[in-house]
Amino acid sequence: MKLTHILSAAALSFAFSGAAYATDINGAGASFPAPVYQAWAAAYKEKTGNGMNYQSIGSGGGQNQIVNRTVDFGASDAPMADDKLASNNLLQFPTVIGSVVPTVNLDGIGDGQLTLSGAVLADIYQGKITKWNDEKIAALNKGVKLPDTAIVPIYRSDSSGTSFVFTSYLSAVSPDWKSNVGAATSVQWPAGAGAKGNEGVSGMVKNTKGAIGYVEFVYAAANSLPTTNLVNKAGKVVKPSVPAFMDAAAAADWAGAKNFAASMIDTAGDSAWPIVSATYILLPKNPNNADQSAAVIKFFDWAYTADGDAIAEKLHYIPLPDSVVANIKKAWSSEVKVDGKAVWTN
Repeated sequence: MKLTHILSAAALSFAFSGAAYATDINGAGASFPAPVYQAWAAAYKEKTGNGMNYQSIGSGGGQNQIVNRTVDFGASDAPMADDKLASNNLLQFPTVIGSVVPTVNLDGIGDGQLTLSGAVLADIYQGKITKWNDEKIAALNKGVKLPDTAIVPIYRSDSSGTSFVFTSYLSAVSPDWKSNVGAATSVQWPAGAGAKGNEGVSGMVKNTKGAIGYVEFVYAAANSLPTTNLVNKAGKVVKPSVPAFMDAAAAADWAGAKNFAASMIDTAGDSAWPIVSATYILLPKNPNNADQSAAVIKFFDWAYTADGDAIAEKLHYIPLPDSVVANIKKAWSSEVKVDGKAVWTN
């Protein structure tokens, strides 16, 4: 089933009646949350008559566009650096929590039938493990018939928050990866082939025998791509699932996180999925157009309601804790101003 079909079904399953005034807002950035943003937009348009246009161009593109003030809001999976937020007078806040999963195209290997570890993933993407029947993969998959097929690692060719999340995980579990490649929205990939967006990686994996890629979970589900299990920090084999993502999210230190940038990478817990992250919105604190910024805030204020949460959960995202949402709303009121006056009050 195509992703667009899932988005349409998710959006159309939530119908509302409501106000009919129209204020369209424009955003751009991460492909990681694009499915839920587009589904939210459809439901919000139905409810209020207000449109939200979102371009899935990658986190780097979203950061650049909001810095240049060519959109009303930017979106990024990679938290923007504190100094860059300050110099560009931007407020950063999370919207939902999602997960990154490895996905493969191997004859005879279905969903959840292959197990990998972080160290093995790092070796694959560094070109150190090149065949699917390598002894390190075989040791994790006793009784599984592994093909003597070349591994084709697929990575994001664009500046990507999904890449930031994935490489942050590889840096957490592999000292060699951390010292030689590192974590960033764009890195010098030692091996493999690039594709643009979660959409592009999904498509290339689906069409390439022997491929492995990393995508946001909804893209794997939408494209019927087999996902792998992972060995987590506790040494347990876990399958990607909403409960496993929630276990990881529960370990986030929101109280100690500056600019809401709480890490959920490789958290402790027997059942925690190790590659989980929030995704973020970037909004000017000194907007050129108070009405447009107020409309952006109203949109995300609605997205945090039970209706928005239900749409997010349908697409396998995790809503934020109520306490985090409360702090986000305080930040909207206190930090987004024009001529000293708040553009939105809670």
